[in-house]
Amino acid sequence: MPDAGPADSVRSAFRDQAKACEQLGSPFTARLCRLAAEHLNEKTAVGRRVLTWPGDPSANVDALALRLFGSLHALVLLNRDEVLAGCYSPNHTDDAMLWAACEGALARHADFILQRLRSAPQTNEVRRSGALLPGFLTITGLLRKGLVLSEIGASAGLNLYWDRYRYAHPDGAWGDETADVVIAPEWRGETPKLGSVEIVERAGCDLNPLNPADEDDRLRLLSYIWADQLDRLDRTRKALDIAASEGRPVERADAIDWLKVRLALRFPGAVHVIYHSIAWQYLPATAQREGEAPISAAGAAATGEAPLARLQMEGDGQTPGAALSLQIWPGGEKHLIGRADYHGRWVTWQGWPASA
Repeated sequence: MPDAGPADSVRSAFRDQAKACEQLGSPFTARLCRLAAEHLNEKTAVGRRVLTWPGDPSANVDALALRLFGSLHALVLLNRDEVLAGCYSPNHTDDAMLWAACEGALARHADFILQRLRSAPQTNEVRRSGALLPGFLTITGLLRKGLVLSEIGASAGLNLYWDRYRYAHPDGAWGDETADVVIAPEWRGETPKLGSVEIVERAGCDLNPLNPADEDDRLRLLSYIWADQLDRLDRTRKALDIAASEGRPVERADAIDWLKVRLALRFPGAVHVIYHSIAWQYLPATAQREGEAPISAAGAAATGEAPLARLQMEGDGQTPGAALSLQIWPGGEKHLIGRADYHGRWVTWQGWPASA
């Protein structure tokens, strides 16, 4: 059997993306992916570009389906295409009308879509803070010190300001009682002690950071949220407002270069916490190996007065969801402390072992 051509690979990637969207609670985006897999053709410039995609169209590499439907969602958010908007969620149409609206938009807005296809999707799912919070609480409970935060792949900084939100847990609430952003994951397992946390300093980096105060950057982030997930759109807008009010944009930097600089700093009397959520897994294997070296070196130099911690929420090839892991120096003890949905809808908490 001959190898599949680019168009076959693209259609397969769109079908795989449809399955992922279904699992992550977006039946509308799943429907768009299935329609494109079946009906997209080369009659338009956009169709030709997509079906002859020169790279890897899969979700874990170029995420071509998300590039395409993020572009269409941007048109809807900008009110640039009434026909398309009329068929988009929360409106209801049949498949024929929906795909006709999409095809029309591909033709009418080819230049806009082709330009956006050049850039990888960028997301900053604020609900991941609900999975990271118990990790920060655990660090504080174990080490009894304030936290210096260093986030890798921080995008617009929404998960850099996790302490500005309000969280609902089975054992009570945590955070800013007046916050507009409320995060309430489905909780499985015990709840860590909801104690106070002191943030001494915070900083984040991203290869292509988004400015939460910039309208174009806000549009970019919102367009990649699936159109039928209105709660995510609302929550992200409010989180962008909070990040914008801070006035400290995320630094534009290569993650490993930035990490080396941050780890060279010393913060006596505080815990330096390196953390990342669904970001490290997208670094090339060579970059991951390069990044592990300065973390290990900084861990070896950590002391009881100036400890180091690494909190991760990353895919590990296991299911369900992503792994939550925590490592603390001096000592370098590392544990799987839970698992979480990729969008933060649920958290299964194991916690730091009592005997550790």
